[in-house]
Amino acid sequence: MSLVVAGRVAVSVVATAGLLAGCASFDDSASKPFTPAPTIIPEGSGPTTTPSVPPSAARRPAGPCVDPDPAVVVSCLDTTGQLAVMPDGQQAVVPERVTGRIVKVVAVDPSQVPPAPAEVARLDVDATGDGGLSDVTLSPTYAQDGLMYAYITTPSDNRIVRIGAGGVPKPILTGIPKGPTGNRGSIDFVSPTQMVVITSNAGNPALATDPNSLAGKLFTIDSPAPGNATPKVIASGIGVAGGVCPDHKDTIWFTDRVATQDRLQRIAPDGTVTTGWTWPDRPGVSGCAAAADGVAVALTGAKALAFATADPNTHAITTPPTLVAQNKYGALNGASLSPDGYVWVGSANKPSVTGPLDDRIIRIPPPKGGSSGSKD
Repeated sequence: MSLVVAGRVAVSVVATAGLLAGCASFDDSASKPFTPAPTIIPEGSGPTTTPSVPPSAARRPAGPCVDPDPAVVVSCLDTTGQLAVMPDGQQAVVPERVTGRIVKVVAVDPSQVPPAPAEVARLDVDATGDGGLSDVTLSPTYAQDGLMYAYITTPSDNRIVRIGAGGVPKPILTGIPKGPTGNRGSIDFVSPTQMVVITSNAGNPALATDPNSLAGKLFTIDSPAPGNATPKVIASGIGVAGGVCPDHKDTIWFTDRVATQDRLQRIAPDGTVTTGWTWPDRPGVSGCAAAADGVAVALTGAKALAFATADPNTHAITTPPTLVAQNKYGALNGASLSPDGYVWVGSANKPSVTGPLDDRIIRIPPPKGGSSGSKD
């Protein structure tokens, strides 16, 4: 039975303590990794470019940890966090939240056996509660410097680290409050020199509105490097962070969960925060991937990927998000947009509910149309 997602459109400005007007004006002239910005292409209408790995009717060879589903890139991972598709659209770096591993996975034609994930780094993390290795993103100049950035939980705090040659992490920003819950965070670059970060409230909603705390905030870091991180808060009142996803044009979307609802919100270039959509039934919004014409949101509780269509000029979302792949892969946690218009997602079914192929990375095409939801 399909889940009916209730939602409502809100056009009023969200009241956020600590909002700094103008802080969200980003130089997107060389945003990574897409030039020009991609679009979320409806299935059946054809992508703007030929997918690097076209679908195939051939049967995938059998074998251990080989999923017969041609949409699955790789199987038998541990619980995944927010992944990052590489600019070639054929590879992605994937964090395992509990183990602290970062692996590189490669999409191949479905008639072939997928290669085993290659471990590129392993970080010491505290995975109690919802902590651990939440997110990984690539340096805007990854092809030249090979650098990655990660949001992790340690025994003492939540922090952002940079990972260089040999997988050695160096702290960029430490001291983000840690709690028994509310430790998730997400990071991405909005320009070659500016990172945007969303943090959870460390299990204490009061911290999210405390101007002296980095818990429950959305902020930027200019030229992030070891010993050089001065966060500029642009929004407060975040509950449990889902994801942050620039559309690499002129806006930043972010998701979070609060006691009464799950939310999809956006930051305009002038720093204004508005709510794009809310889910009172709280389906578990998680990672997101944005393009000029919409946002894809991974849902853990609803076990689906939600596509919200946004007006490319006003960014308004006026129709309920469409659910795809519901109850097919279990809880979905991370989402990343590929240049060919497909959304790569990661499942997060371990340790409570597992199948023989959990956890997995999947390539999902956008829906053909229609919706599974209603406005309230």
